[in-house]
Amino acid sequence: MVGQYEVVGCLAHGGLGWVYLARDTHLDGLYVALKGLINTNDEVAAELAVRERRFLTAVHHPNIVRIFNFVTHPDPRSGEETGYIVMEYVGGQPLHRIAAGRRPPVEQVIVYGLQILSAFEYLHGFTDADSGRRGLLYCDMKPDNVLHTGRQIKLIDLGAVRWIGDTDAPVVYTHGFQVPREEIRTHGLTVRSDLHTLGHTLRALLPPGPGDATAGADPAEAGVESFRRVLERATGPFTERFPSAAEMAEQLRGVLREILSLRDGRPRPEPSAAFAPTAALLDAGLGAVPPLERWTDPARRTTLLDPGLPAPPEVAVRLPAPRADPADPAAGFLADVSAEDPNRLVGKLGTLREESAEAWFLMCRAHLELAEIDHAERCLAEAAEILGRSASHGWRAAWHRGLLALAAGLVAAAEAEFDAVYTALPAEDAPRLALGLCAEHLGRPERAERHYRAVWRRDRSQASAAFGLARIHLVAGDRAGAVRILDQVPQVSRHFDAAALAAVRIHSGRLPADPEPAGLPTAADLEQVVSRLPALYLDGGEPDGDARARLTAAAQETVLEWIRHGGAARGAPVAVRTRARGVPILADPAGETCQRLLLEASLRRIARQAGDAGDHDALIDLANAIRPETLT
Repeated sequence: MVGQYEVVGCLAHGGLGWVYLARDTHLDGLYVALKGLINTNDEVAAELAVRERRFLTAVHHPNIVRIFNFVTHPDPRSGEETGYIVMEYVGGQPLHRIAAGRRPPVEQVIVYGLQILSAFEYLHGFTDADSGRRGLLYCDMKPDNVLHTGRQIKLIDLGAVRWIGDTDAPVVYTHGFQVPREEIRTHGLTVRSDLHTLGHTLRALLPPGPGDATAGADPAEAGVESFRRVLERATGPFTERFPSAAEMAEQLRGVLREILSLRDGRPRPEPSAAFAPTAALLDAGLGAVPPLERWTDPARRTTLLDPGLPAPPEVAVRLPAPRADPADPAAGFLADVSAEDPNRLVGKLGTLREESAEAWFLMCRAHLELAEIDHAERCLAEAAEILGRSASHGWRAAWHRGLLALAAGLVAAAEAEFDAVYTALPAEDAPRLALGLCAEHLGRPERAERHYRAVWRRDRSQASAAFGLARIHLVAGDRAGAVRILDQVPQVSRHFDAAALAAVRIHSGRLPADPEPAGLPTAADLEQVVSRLPALYLDGGEPDGDARARLTAAAQETVLEWIRHGGAARGAPVAVRTRARGVPILADPAGETCQRLLLEASLRRIARQAGDAGDHDALIDLANAIRPETLT
């Protein structure tokens, strides 16, 4: 017996003490854990035990083991009094034993991390009621010090806990988890060193592997790569680590949503704290009605469908914009600044008298919209000068360096900058979209698809990711796959109409990689066009507007090509519908002569949209060329 506690047996022992299982005879045999010292003559161990007792008495968090009491008992050999901390008994296994067996799924490892971060956030913000001193560091995080019990984890050893800024207390840590000694000498033990130990702890629970997705791999592997980026930042150089447990937890939660959505396909959107929402769609015309130049400009006169990959300079001004850093001195002013005209925005920002890196970033983006790259570069240089050394590793500066590289057509350089942003913010959609577009331009569709899929599965409001996936399917000749993705754009999305229009263009366009002769659509595709085109919302809802006329003419051209290549003879008959909106797409009766007459009428109709005589005459000439030959 140790006081009122009946010792049942030994639970564990470590470098500083034994842990025994005991029953509390005053509380109906409640199981508790008794923690005593191995060597009572060890002054450091004794001090750590006293500190652990004090801290455990004061802290109360569901992921930290509780202390109930402190008792002494004479050592049976020396007779000296030995102190024992009486703690709640936590059944379960330490994480190092779990990792030694079958590795837990990555989702479980992330949940471990989130619960530990919750405990860390509590400790880092802990305030002593007596002294008013604030901020505790855990210091010795490792899998051995965490128990998995039921549906939660518990930190079970607070012997290494110290106040933030304390330079006198003994330093206790485990090699392979704690930061290098050089960092301790330079910065001391900090919140960032605590997060470093957690990063190594979580990495020790993961199976080895690069985390890169390949064909046939786990569908969540793109999310696993994001998780590894979290760990990379947590264990990176001091200045590049997460500054707080809350920021690391925010990224982990986003990565968890990404992995779960990749596994089950169910969206789990969450507003971004780093990037503002944007109305811009990263598409170069797939979701738009062909302009009149499609027929009047000889260089654009083709039925071959352009997948719509926007050029790098277009991407530079359409990607989401970072939210202003709340710590910036002009953050309040910038929150109220708005101007659709970038020239007007530059003028407003010129009135600012504070030294604001965020104002220079905003001005950099305004000059990019004006295609003034030299001015944009100077703005970025001004922001970097204000930020000083942090500009070299801060994600905001890297993001703008990426935008400038895109504006200059340096896609590989832009990709490197956006990759750094991805490592800093692994749960954000914006860097994944930027990396997907870079990969498309660099001829790496598999990598682009991985980024787009991760964004689209998690958040169906990111229509740019859907258009990116559709482009990749189109380049591969997968017409049905492209339409299937675009059909997932929700009706509440501002880009729903663009996605529906793009689906019609895909069904009616000619693809260079399509297995059909000359890349033409099938009879089933044309049936989809007949069904879908009348339902499109065009021209403000008017049934016979200019945009519908051009889209109809483009579809009729493809039908004519299909007929001329024997499509009607090879495939099933196309269902011809009566007029619903605009003119019919398919001639009735079907045949080349009737289809030519139908297309001729459409070309004469859109000729009335021409803004000058030259364009009008070009369209009339096309109509005359399409008109079937007659004897009169």
